Amino acid sequence: MSKNKKTTRDTYLAFGLGIGLPLGAVLGLIIFDNLAIGAGIGLVFGIAIGTAIDSNKN
Repeated sequence: MSKNKKTTRDTYLAFGLGIGLPLGAVLGLIIFDNLAIGAGIGLVFGIAIGTAIDSNKN
């Protein structure tokens, strides 16, 4: 086993969260007039998109 093995398992999940949270927050302020609702929706979509991309890469 190599200790220097590169892992990209969480890269796409972090990318999905990084895009989903701000986008969801903006859309939540526009549509619902509530930051928390939009951030929650963006979090869910960010996790779903990030894990879907991650599972397709493996």
